[in-house]
Parts: sequence; structure tokens; C-alpha cells
Amino acid sequence: MATTAKKTDLDPRDFLALDALLSDEERAIRDTVRQFVTEQVKPYVGEWFERGELPGELIPELARLGLFGMHLEGYGLPEASSVMYGLVCQELEAGDAGIRSLVSVQGSLSMYAIWKWGSEEQKQQWLPAMHTGEKIGCFGLTEPDAGSDPGSMRTTARRDGSDWILNGSKMWITNGTIADVAVVWARTEDGDINGFLVEKDMSGFEAPLMHHKLSLRASVTSELVLRDVRVPEENRFPEISSLRGPLSCLNEARFGIVFGVVGSARTCLETALDYAKERIVFGKPIAGYQLTQQKLAEMALEVNRGALVALHLGRMKDEGTLRPEHVSMGKMGNVRGALDVARTARSILGGNGITLEYPVIRHMNNLETVLTYEGTHEVHTLSVGKALTGENAFR
Repeated sequence: MATTAKKTDLDPRDFLALDALLSDEERAIRDTVRQFVTEQVKPYVGEWFERGELPGELIPELARLGLFGMHLEGYGLPEASSVMYGLVCQELEAGDAGIRSLVSVQGSLSMYAIWKWGSEEQKQQWLPAMHTGEKIGCFGLTEPDAGSDPGSMRTTARRDGSDWILNGSKMWITNGTIADVAVVWARTEDGDINGFLVEKDMSGFEAPLMHHKLSLRASVTSELVLRDVRVPEENRFPEISSLRGPLSCLNEARFGIVFGVVGSARTCLETALDYAKERIVFGKPIAGYQLTQQKLAEMALEVNRGALVALHLGRMKDEGTLRPEHVSMGKMGNVRGALDVARTARSILGGNGITLEYPVIRHMNNLETVLTYEGTHEVHTLSVGKALTGENAFR
């Protein structure tokens, strides 16, 4: 006997009616980006993922929406609120974490570093062009032997007259191969940590593409190689000489992740719910079985809990009360929750859950990377632990 899915008046994307907590302007920008992702990303991103590529024509479209550096002020930038920026990250990652990473690295790492620590000349030169997508940036902090411990970086900067000579390498750099400028952090002979703007055509600088990824495949991931790269003094950040510089930028990017992973989880929930209503087993949809309903209920709980946490942290950031430890708790909780949702959705879809015909395995693989980058789950756990106890367990 054929069965039809029963209707419900509750929106699983917003079971707790959090939409009512948003302003008209916040909903408008969210809906604009949601429509863009629905029309321009979701129908094609499975193929991009399978081919391991990010189409270059996507960049001007994202720039046209004003998303690069949208939460920064001055220099022709939109000055959007933190909540607006977070909602954009959520919608982008509902399409794919690689798309959100592109926007996040451009705006919250590269542009933010220049906006926060750059000279006035550097800001004027790069920020307007990066906002329009004319110039792309990347952020070089992580090294092969210095991921969670950036203070152990081996990339060096040696003074030579009025220039600096940079040597070293960086790993897992989003946008590196397509970037016009790389924000590179290096240790000077005095032991300071300085930031440098390394331009793509500087002699001795290379950004080879990293291959063989099984996650974030619709994203450009690169290595940065610096061999006696001569960088003029005017390309050095003038006011920062410690890890406070790069770490402040990482906190900006982590904030976007707190929102972004809710988008991944939401897409997995939507997919699993639709599938469960249509998949007939023993004469009725699997949505009618207790075990499946338990899975769906737990997934909806995580999606809505994560959305509420993200929105609250966004309001705190706009009010100026957000601390790094708050972001750490948001990232560790929301990423873990999103991974649980993706894995549960995969189980509901059965064999179909491992194909790119559905978005679930793609989101699940992407989230395995998000769990690690911008601070591992363990690092954020210790950050929260230190805030709770006053004891530093990192050393």
C-alpha cells in the first residue's frame, strides 16, 4: 500500500522559533545568501567536491554579495554586525564548508589581519580590492611541525638592510594557490613574531596546491614555501611583535565556524528527515519507527541548540562582551554536535548516505576537518578548562 508523508506545521530548521529573535535586516541578508546557495552552490557542489576543485567564477559572485570582510568597518567595507556575518557563514556552510572557508579566510583572517594590525598604507592598498574580490588573500600561520603550538614556528625573518628575508614553510593554507597576498607570520632574530604581507610574485615564494584530500575538496588548500623571499619593510605589520597578532585573527575565524557548522548540520537534518518520510520499509516510512524518530529528535535538538548558542555569542560579540573562551566553547560544542548530526543522518540514509547524490557524506567529511582547524577540539577544551580553573594545562 502506498503511503504519503504527513505534514507538520513545525519547521525542523527552526524548531525553537529562533527566527523571531532576528531583525528584519538580519533575516533579509540571511535569506539573500540562502537563495544564492540554493541556486548557485547546492546543485553543483557535489561535482566540485568529486573533482576536487573550487570554480574561480564563484569568487566574483560572492564579492557581488558584499561578503568579503563584511563585518569590518572603514575603507568601503559594509560594517555589518557580527550576527549578520555569522548568519552568512551559516548559510554558506549549509552549501559547503569549503565555500564558507573561502569567505572566512578572506575576511576574518587575511583582511582582518590587515585591518587590525596593518599600516594605513597597507589598509588602503589591500582592503578595498579584497572586498571586491579583485585581490584574494591567505593566512600563513600553521606549519608542518607547529599546528596547535604556533609559538614553536620555524619560519624566520632576518633583517637585511631595509628589507626582510623570509625562510620557511606553512601548511594547510586555504586560498594559498589563488592568493595575491599571503599574511605570513615569522620569528625574527630577536624572537619576536612579526606579520608580513608576502605578494605572490615575490621571488622565492611558491604556493603549490595540496592534493589527495578526502575533506574540504571544494576548497583550495595549499602549502606556502618561502626560500630567501625578500620582503620590504613597508610590507611588515608595524605594531605587533607577538603571538597576540595571529591569535586575535584566529578568534575571528573561529567565531564564523560557530555559526557555520550549524548550517552543515541543518542540511544533514533536512536531508535525513525528507529521506525518512519517503523511504518505505515493512510497509511504512522509516520516519514512523521509534528508533528513527529518536535519531531525528536528537538531531533537531543539536541543530537548534547550536543555532541558539551561535546567536547568543553573536549578540555578545556585537555588545563587546565576547571573550576567546566563549568562542572556544561555542566551537567545541557546535562542531561536535554537527558531526553527531552528520553521522546520524548518514545512518538514516543507509547505503545512500555514502554517495554524493546526497550531501550528507560530503558534510560529514568536511566537518572532520573543521573539528581540527582553527584550533583542535582538544585545544579549545583546554582553553575552556583554563578559564574555569585558572590553571594552564597547555604546558
